[in-house]
Amino acid sequence: MVTFKTNFKKVGEVDIRKILKKIEQTETPKVNKVAVAYSGGLNSTLGIEFLRRKYKAKKIIPITIDVGQGEEEILEGRRKAKILKINPLFFNLQKEFTECWIARAIQANSDCLGYPISASMARQIVAKKVAEVAQAEGCDALLEGSSGKGNNPYCMHNVFKMLAPEMKILVPGRDFDMTRLEEEVLCREWGVPVTGTITGGDDKTMWCRSVASGSIELNQPLPDDIWMWYRPPEKAPDQSTCLTLEFEKGIPVKLNGIRRSLGEIIPELNMIGGVHSIGKIDIFENGIMDLKRREIYEAPAATLLLKTHQDLEQFCLTKDEIQFKKGVDQKWAYLIYHGMAYHPLRNHLDAFIETSQKRVNGQYKIKLFKGNIEMVNRESKTGLFSPEIRSMNAGGFNQRRCADRAFIRGFPFEISDRKENR
Repeated sequence: MVTFKTNFKKVGEVDIRKILKKIEQTETPKVNKVAVAYSGGLNSTLGIEFLRRKYKAKKIIPITIDVGQGEEEILEGRRKAKILKINPLFFNLQKEFTECWIARAIQANSDCLGYPISASMARQIVAKKVAEVAQAEGCDALLEGSSGKGNNPYCMHNVFKMLAPEMKILVPGRDFDMTRLEEEVLCREWGVPVTGTITGGDDKTMWCRSVASGSIELNQPLPDDIWMWYRPPEKAPDQSTCLTLEFEKGIPVKLNGIRRSLGEIIPELNMIGGVHSIGKIDIFENGIMDLKRREIYEAPAATLLLKTHQDLEQFCLTKDEIQFKKGVDQKWAYLIYHGMAYHPLRNHLDAFIETSQKRVNGQYKIKLFKGNIEMVNRESKTGLFSPEIRSMNAGGFNQRRCADRAFIRGFPFEISDRKENR
């Protein structure tokens, strides 16, 4: 496990008595049966004890969703569940997450100001399943573990309200106005199991990993041991690596000539790309609350696939399609990032994106070296690149035909100049 603590100054020790008093004085709604989005992280494990000690829930239904966060995290959640004496319902939604969500994210060149959208997709697919189970079990409340400062509560809340509008939504970290440090102290007081890893959390799917979300100072150095896939250039191999990727309708279907599912391709690219220093993202992020924070991500596979897919679109689509699609892609990313994946507009955007990908087919040979991605060879039977016509060395068409076109295109400028100099 990685240990990475931020350097925020702490004035004195956190007084558990003040924390308990704050909890005691906070009013809470009456609940009976509660469905919990249980990941095994600090907030969701602490949420179980909040339900027992403060909300006085009569029945708790924990639900764990596998969206590709990795076997280690799933097993850790189960270990903590035994300590908490709960038996979570388990749903493996990796296939849906990769084939329906990540595949569309690739086709949509999914990027929100430098971030390959991941957590907000995962949160909304999790929220949908939790709400569906809650409805089937006759619950009157839902609990999820988020703070009030990030995007997650909005993503979960929107889906909960769409699918289970009558249910109460409990978010203890937000509703009791607790800091991460206070939560850790409370866990020790209540005997809640905590994995001592990264302050701020370690939020991971196969598509992207968030490191110490919102807890890293402006100019704080990043230690090399915080990374799961990424390797700094100083520690990367001195020899380059080449790989081939093949796309059909905008979706990767082959890696190094072997047909693989997307759920198999992404983990392998995370390993290959990470070794060669691909995928480190250090940006200012403007969350849903429009407050800037420094965010650190690692996303080797997403970086590789999005860069290659965008290049392939340039190869296969017309200029007007490319320009128009940029606006569609931007709006698609906005909806997903802001917890609006089930907004009616998303369906219309999906329809256009899917139609646009019919000709986005091709095979690329890519060279990786110390953070660089080089397109070595491009092939596409549906590509629009026509060197036999466009090349300066080819005689594919009679250039004299361009004279009249140039005259017509330039005529408005001639008229404008006449008027200005009259």
